[in-house]
This record gives sequence, structure tokens and C-alpha cells, in this order.
Amino acid sequence: MKKRIIVQGRLSADQRAELAQHFELLDPLNSFDTNDEHVRTVLGQAHGIIGSGLPISSELLDAAPNLEVIALISVGYDTVPVDELTRRGILLCNTPDVLTETTADTGFTLLMATARRVVELATWVKAGAWEASIGPDLYGSDVNGKTLGMVGFGRIGQAVARRGALGFGMKVLYSNASPKPDVERELGAERRELDALLAESDFVCLTVPLTEETEKLIGADELKQMKSSAILINIARGKVVDEGALIEALENGTIRGAGLDVFEQEPLADTSPLPGMANVVALPHIGSATHETRTAMAQRAVDNIRLALTGERPISMVNEESWKTT
Repeated sequence: MKKRIIVQGRLSADQRAELAQHFELLDPLNSFDTNDEHVRTVLGQAHGIIGSGLPISSELLDAAPNLEVIALISVGYDTVPVDELTRRGILLCNTPDVLTETTADTGFTLLMATARRVVELATWVKAGAWEASIGPDLYGSDVNGKTLGMVGFGRIGQAVARRGALGFGMKVLYSNASPKPDVERELGAERRELDALLAESDFVCLTVPLTEETEKLIGADELKQMKSSAILINIARGKVVDEGALIEALENGTIRGAGLDVFEQEPLADTSPLPGMANVVALPHIGSATHETRTAMAQRAVDNIRLALTGERPISMVNEESWKTT
């Protein structure tokens, strides 16, 4: 008998066909309400789940006694109870590597757009306000030769830093990471404590994962340590920043601007002032949202779940210790 998979993510027809060669594909669930009899029936049949934004809970896991693997179509797993999955012997896979360069592109796009006030001035032109050459009140800031502070220096952080150092001659500082001597030699990067990085940087870019230690890592005190001319870029997770403190800092001129792809609440609430602020570039969490990268992410998830459920080693495992028990 074929093992059964719940497909909750966006897969191409070819990817679904690939899985169907090896497994029985169960109908996607419209909800994960375990009080619903249909939901409980489908979960009870599943050996694997593939998707993104999955609301994994103890109740869901209790309803899925045959579950062996969850394959995320994402690199982040901060909403997934990894320890509980490990305790139950359920393998968790994700999709690092394939989205590194695309997400770094997004980060540097935000940096450039915020520095040069691209969205603000494009809106100004569309509104028919361009009637003469602009004056100093609409000037932006140079990027070339400035100091880029990376808070987090993993794959994505290093990719952003390469764009800055090699493409724009930026001085690179980094914190919240173990020493990276090879990258220091490659980029001339220098490691700093967070306080020093904030004080020295013209652009502060966040790429740390969301953990108990990094939640609200950037709050009112940290924002006050930044230059008044500095710009904050967040392509990590919204909760890495105290959003209320950021709004206040942007309104008061504590920092000059922010480029944000992530927020504490997504989608943003209608009451959030951030999208309407002239010194903010706000994007709808598009870090990896290109046709090529999303297809590659889905394929990595397909490969991970196929390998795990056929007894072979998956490519990307979060809790590798559980692979041996599947």
C-alpha cells in the first residue's frame, strides 16, 4: 500500500505527478480544525504533510498518529514546535539554500529603494507633482561607500553583504554570529558587538532567525543607538523588531527610514501607519517570491518528503535525529 500525503502547498502539475508516482495524495484541508470529523479522518490517514504556513499544534499531531514527516516549503520554522516533533519521532524538513540569493536581492532592493526614496518619489511623480527640478528636501542618500551592518550573518546575511561590499564598495560589519574568518577575508568584514554595530552603521540589515533570544532584539534602546541618518532593513521576521518602538523612531526622526518585508502581524492591519509613512518602504513578505525560486523551493520540499518516506536521506532536515526513527 502506498503511503499517503496531504498536499497543502502550491505544487506544479509535474511536481504533483512526481509525488503521485510514489504516494497517494490526500485532498488538501480547508482548515486544520481537529474538531472537524473530515479533518480528523484525513490527518489520521497521513504519513506526510507538504506545505507552507502549516499550523502545527499538539491537537493536530494527536490526530495524525501515522505522521512521519512534515516537509515545509520555506526555510523558516519558527511557528513549528520542533521539540515536540522530535519527541514524537516526526521529521521536519525545510528549504534552505534555494532561496538565499533571491531573498538577498529583496534585502538590497529595500536598501536601495529606501536610501534613494524610490517609492516615495515615484508616487510623487504619478501624482503629477513633478513640475520642476527637485530640491534638497527630496534628496536621497548614497549607498556606495557607506557602512552596512548585518545583524545575523548566515547564508542570507552573507549574500546581502557580498552585494554591498563587492557591488557598492560598502564597509561590512556583522554581529549575532560566530566569527566568519573566510568571509572576513573575502569581504573585509569586521565582527562587532551589536551596540557598536548599531552606532557605526549607515544601514542595519536584519537576517537573524526568530528565537526567544532574538524576539524584539531591536527595540527603543537599540534604535536610539543608531545614527539619525541610518536606515533599518528587515528581511528576517517581523517580531525581531519592536514595531511600536520602530514607528515612534520613524515618526520622531530617531532614524531616517526603514525598508520592511516582514511585520509583527501579516497581512498588516488596516490601522498600521507603516505603509503610509513617507520614510518607509513596505513589501508584502516577498523575500523569495519569484517564479524560479518558489518552484525550486517546492521541488526541494517534494524531494525531501519523497526521500524521507522511501527510506532515503532527505536533503534538508531540521531535526535530523528524527530521521533515524522514521
